[in-house]
Amino acid sequence: MTTGSLGLRTSGSYGSLQQQLFQNSSSPIQTTPPIPRKPPKLFKEKEGLFLWICKFAPRKNVGMFLLCVVSAAAFLWVLYVGKGEVAADQSNRMFAPETVHKYIFRSIESIKKNNVGRSVSTVQRPSPPPPPPPPPVYFKGYTLPPGNPCEGFTLPPPPADKKRTGPRPCPVCYLPVEQAIALMPDVPSFSPGVSNLIYIHEENQSKTEFGGSNFGGYPSLMQRNDSYDIRDSMSVHCGFVRGIRPGHQTGFDIDDSDLLEMESCRGVVVASAIFGAFDLIRQPKKTGEYAKKNVCFYMFVDEETEAFLRNSSELTSSMRIGLWRIVVVHNLPYDDPRRNGKVPKLLLHRLFPNARYSLWIDGKLELVVDPYQILERFLWRKNASFAISRHYKRFDVFIEAEANKAAAKFDNASIDFQIDFYKKEGLTPYSRAKLPITSDVPEGCVILREHIPISNLFTCLWFNEVDRFTPRDQISFAIVRDKIMSKTNWTVNMFLDCERRNFVIQGYHRDILEHSTPPRASIVVRPPPPPAAILEAGQASPIVSTSTVVTTPFKKIPTKRGRERKSKRHRKVVIAGNKDPNFNSKILI
Repeated sequence: MTTGSLGLRTSGSYGSLQQQLFQNSSSPIQTTPPIPRKPPKLFKEKEGLFLWICKFAPRKNVGMFLLCVVSAAAFLWVLYVGKGEVAADQSNRMFAPETVHKYIFRSIESIKKNNVGRSVSTVQRPSPPPPPPPPPVYFKGYTLPPGNPCEGFTLPPPPADKKRTGPRPCPVCYLPVEQAIALMPDVPSFSPGVSNLIYIHEENQSKTEFGGSNFGGYPSLMQRNDSYDIRDSMSVHCGFVRGIRPGHQTGFDIDDSDLLEMESCRGVVVASAIFGAFDLIRQPKKTGEYAKKNVCFYMFVDEETEAFLRNSSELTSSMRIGLWRIVVVHNLPYDDPRRNGKVPKLLLHRLFPNARYSLWIDGKLELVVDPYQILERFLWRKNASFAISRHYKRFDVFIEAEANKAAAKFDNASIDFQIDFYKKEGLTPYSRAKLPITSDVPEGCVILREHIPISNLFTCLWFNEVDRFTPRDQISFAIVRDKIMSKTNWTVNMFLDCERRNFVIQGYHRDILEHSTPPRASIVVRPPPPPAAILEAGQASPIVSTSTVVTTPFKKIPTKRGRERKSKRHRKVVIAGNKDPNFNSKILI
């Protein structure tokens, strides 16, 4: 290969390349890229001009002036021609075939690289998926530290008092309020078997089988059986079937202002109910300041009870009586007040959708222990999500049914029909073979629970039994519990009834206090005389009322001669009204 083939110019070939450059100046692309060099012909011309100026400069006076002018003109010409050639050379280089090919090739390569990167990023290298959410954390219980007084606490033997028979309270070891509050779980307990519970909503209902109501939705027997097939996600009847929002156009209707307050309760709720003015409102005692500020105390009443409370001047415009917030319920779903009371008793998780724990007490009970201490003792310490006391005397459902019939608690035929139905489903009398289950009959006046799906499912199905059969929830408790426990490892903490009597005091119903005379009382309750008769008498009337304490002198009982007898004291009856802060509804001996 020669230098000419490589495009290297020599002095002999310069003129031909320069001519080709000017001849092909109309074409933007050159076959051979030129190298910038000064043409030698131009230098010869400049050299001859310079000699001519030097020749004539000594002969003329203006020689020096012409020399300067010619030098300046030559300098400007060289500068102008040089710039043009450099620009032309750069233009020729830019549009030369090799340069154009290199530029196109580099552009294609860059596009390919970009496309390849994009395809790899979208196909071969997909964006990494988001990290999976951390596994849920559940409360797993705790153990008391060594040396805690409650760690090895055992019940003492019952007092040997033959004169006093029947149920009585027993000592319970509670932690101090501050420690109980500190042990409140930060996360919910695990819900075995079911994690998502959906409540059925039906506007158009049809009754196809026995039992049920518009409020409960008339679930068929097939739907009832399906509700006991425990799955991770379930849809069940759970009251309030005719409306989307419980308490709003569903039956058991509540004012919107009260519903908003109930939805804002996110911790612990203590609830009770009085329908038909059946009981007197009893204030909780020994409640700490933290519980007074953070626990929601709600008392559900009907319009009849509201009127009674207003007439007795207890209920004010603030709709509060002590710690209780009074909630008036309209459009009650049942004619029986006791069946209406089962709605808040078993469906608190629907009325308080954001509450974590609830403590239900019947209207006849008086709470005398801080709610946090009770929850710590019977739920958190036991790592349980549902706790209820067992009956103090009866452990068998069949015996409980006979006791209800003997006490005329409900229609006997309905109780027999319910028991026969449960027999066909496999319910058997209680025996030691059911251990560690300690009883089939609860004392249902107190319920402690954590609002998690499994406990919510249990109370929903329990309510469905009450809605379909009799309102005697003690009869239907065991069948629902056993069906759920056969599918999951969920358990119920059934504690002693004497422990329940430690933190609640049971009083008399209002009708007994107002119209009945306790046994062996020395006071006769008479109807009040007209006011005119009292004014004419001019003295205090021996009338017993619910707001005063009246005692009467007692006569000395004569003794027989020659025989010593101990004097007997007449019993003193204390009947306190609902305004007396020391009211305990007891007969003091």
